[in-house]
Amino acid sequence: MGAREKKKKINLQEMPECEKIQLIKEVKEKLRQSVMEAKLWQSLLEAENLIVNGQTIFQEQEPLTGLNLKDEIYR
Repeated sequence: MGAREKKKKINLQEMPECEKIQLIKEVKEKLRQSVMEAKLWQSLLEAENLIVNGQTIFQEQEPLTGLNLKDEIYR
């Protein structure tokens, strides 16, 4: 097993006001992104069929096939 990263403890009382504001904005944005990602995953789990660019990626009774990107798309 890998070593766990030690999380740095932050004392907001000792931080300058501008750093507090920046930190709070960053945490708020990360939480917002996490919530959006969770909602996306939930909606994908509830979908019976998932179609991307006209290709069926997932059907309720079949296993997930994934995406296959071709070089021709980007030319």
